[in-house]
Amino acid sequence: MKVVLQKDVLNLGDAGDIKEVADGYARNFLIPRRLAVRANDGNTKMAIHQKKLASLKRDKRVKVMKDLAASIEGQTYEIKVKVGEKDKMFGSVTATDIANAMKKSGIELDKRKLDLGEPLKNVGDYKIKVRLAEGVTPQIQVKVIGEG
Repeated sequence: MKVVLQKDVLNLGDAGDIKEVADGYARNFLIPRRLAVRANDGNTKMAIHQKKLASLKRDKRVKVMKDLAASIEGQTYEIKVKVGEKDKMFGSVTATDIANAMKKSGIELDKRKLDLGEPLKNVGDYKIKVRLAEGVTPQIQVKVIGEG
C-alpha cells in the first residue's frame, strides 16, 4: 500500500515522503497513529507541495544564518569571573553566560546553539562552535578573565 508520511518515521522516511509499505503495517500502525495517510491524488499533491514549502523555508533560514555567521565569526567575548588563590575559579562558565555576553554586544542567540562540550572551569581563551543551521557553524573566541 502506498502511504504519504505525515511525520518522520524511524527507518522509513521523513514527513512528506511517499512510501510503499505492507498493508498491515499501514492499517495497524501508521494510519491509527496518524503517522501516515493513504496515498491518493490529493494527498500526494499535498505532500509534494509541503516538501517544496519546507525546502524553501529551510533555504531561507540557512541564508539568514549564514549572514549571522559572517557577523559573529572570529568575534571575541570576554567573561569576567571571580577567582581565588592560584586563579582557581568559583563555579564555571556555561553556555548561558556566553549567550548573555553576546547579548550585551547586540547578538541575541539561544544558549543551546553554543557547543561547549562541558562548562569552562579554568581561566583562559577558548574557541567555541556555534551551531546555527545545517552546515553553518562559525567559531567564536571566549576569553575567561579572572578578577578578585
